[in-house]
Amino acid sequence: MYLKNFIRDKNVASITPTSPFGVRKVCEKIDFKKRNVIIEFGPGSGVFSKYILRKMTRDSKLILIELNKNFVTILQNRVKDQRVGIFNDNAENVLNILESAHELGADYIISGIPFSFIPFSTKNSILNNTYLALRNGGKFLVYQHSNHLKDYLKRHFDMVRIEHEIRNIPPLCIYEAIKFSSSHVNHL
Repeated sequence: MYLKNFIRDKNVASITPTSPFGVRKVCEKIDFKKRNVIIEFGPGSGVFSKYILRKMTRDSKLILIELNKNFVTILQNRVKDQRVGIFNDNAENVLNILESAHELGADYIISGIPFSFIPFSTKNSILNNTYLALRNGGKFLVYQHSNHLKDYLKRHFDMVRIEHEIRNIPPLCIYEAIKFSSSHVNHL
């Protein structure tokens, strides 16, 4: 399924879903003990979504933003939970989606979308809107297959940490970009 969508859709980042090791390594940066609003860009078939739903509190909300219609259909069939909102849209529209989900801000935004394939201006727009969508103290957790995103994230976020997970095919570069204040200089 991933291979078929990877071939047909340039916005699909991988031919395989993220490994359980990769999912755990990204999600260990989330405090699941409190109510959270978590947004996921490009959830694919829902590997992260299912893990997050098992961990998050009953009053938390998970907002899935998926551009690929095939994956949206799969998510609608597989992820049946009142805490989930599924949107067939672009990550660039995160602020409008957050508003339509009746939330003021996100605590965490997770993304595996292929930023290396996204044009410069769109990439900057997504990162800027992601920063604005996060509450103070919020985290943008990004997993990629290369280290290309570091400088972009450092331009937009107050702190960026990088880790790797080699027990994934291909290995993952995991970014933890943190927003500390509401003052934000638009770095476009």
